[in-house]
Amino acid sequence: MKAPDNAGLLLGFSRFVAAAKPILHREYQQRLAADLARQQWQGCFQRNLLAVLAGFYRQALQQVKAMPFDAGQAPVVNGMSGLTAELLAAFAGFSDELILFAVDKHRTSCALSNFPEEHKPDRDYLQATRREIAELWQNFALDLNRHLLEERC
Repeated sequence: MKAPDNAGLLLGFSRFVAAAKPILHREYQQRLAADLARQQWQGCFQRNLLAVLAGFYRQALQQVKAMPFDAGQAPVVNGMSGLTAELLAAFAGFSDELILFAVDKHRTSCALSNFPEEHKPDRDYLQATRREIAELWQNFALDLNRHLLEERC
């Protein structure tokens, strides 16, 4: 039986992540519109970014689990599978791009113009949101690595 082609699978995963960007943008817009319709603008920037990213990280982990990677081919250094770093590379700039998209949506929203903290998120709000996103990212990376290490056995 032929071993899986990790390089081809990595390329496929990178394409999966890239293809998700416009979908996540639409999901963010839909969540924002739903919040505005319910007049729930307080914290909507952070809440919706976290929800969109948390959902996508779960989906991305399931995608990896469904792919037949040969985890035994990858070295393990300091408890991290070499595949982990390669898979995470597909996300370079991913959350920053989504944050910029959300900031732009908020700044151009007439409905949010009466709520300055949401219309133009300030530095502190952005930093707090980035910290929450970093925690999501860390958990995703750890779960991904755990899965790859378990697949070595």
